[in-house]
Amino acid sequence: MPRPLVGITTYLEAARWGTWVREAVLSPQAYARAVEKAGGLPVLLPPLSPAGAEDHLRGLDALLLAGGAELDPGMYGEPRDSRVDEPQPHRDRFELALTRAAIAAGLPLLGISRGLHMLNVAQGGTLIPWLPEVVHHDRHATARHTITVSVSSKTGKAIGDRAEVTGPHQQSVKRLGTNLLAVAWADDQIVEAIELQGHRFAVGVQWHPERTEDNRLIEALIDAARP
Repeated sequence: MPRPLVGITTYLEAARWGTWVREAVLSPQAYARAVEKAGGLPVLLPPLSPAGAEDHLRGLDALLLAGGAELDPGMYGEPRDSRVDEPQPHRDRFELALTRAAIAAGLPLLGISRGLHMLNVAQGGTLIPWLPEVVHHDRHATARHTITVSVSSKTGKAIGDRAEVTGPHQQSVKRLGTNLLAVAWADDQIVEAIELQGHRFAVGVQWHPERTEDNRLIEALIDAARP
């Protein structure tokens, strides 16, 4: 059986190799390794024109929305908070179009950290611009913590009803987008995972499963991508 092709979103950043300094398409290796370990073949997707988003998805069996810079609050109608790093509009626009095209095509997708935020915003949801101000602590930015997971969800079926996770973030879900359901929560009730109802596999998680030995969530993505 052919191994599913999994598109992975990437950064567009200045990079140095030898005496060269050029703009480069970058991706932390952990994403590609986790996809390969789960039985898929990783394909890196450069953040190019949003008009070409559908073309990027042709031939792919699944999409992984990788982590990175926080989304531009203008995407969900909020002013920019000076405490948040500068957004990356080119990546935001491309991934928004990519996410919507994947949902429309019924393509399995997994959003990791920023990817969860993108999935929520793509469905019309909003984010908390600066999470520490709302929860009055900074544990989401630094500490490993326990989450509770709905056992009936795709996420719960993959990893169980409780998990220890790490995924530093300064923003989080505020209002859920259309047809999205919260399926995991931290002890302060901040949403840690969402799923799109009626879709065969459209999951967003606030943590980074690719950085751990537990690859079950990415294996679930690969399983959903198989014919």
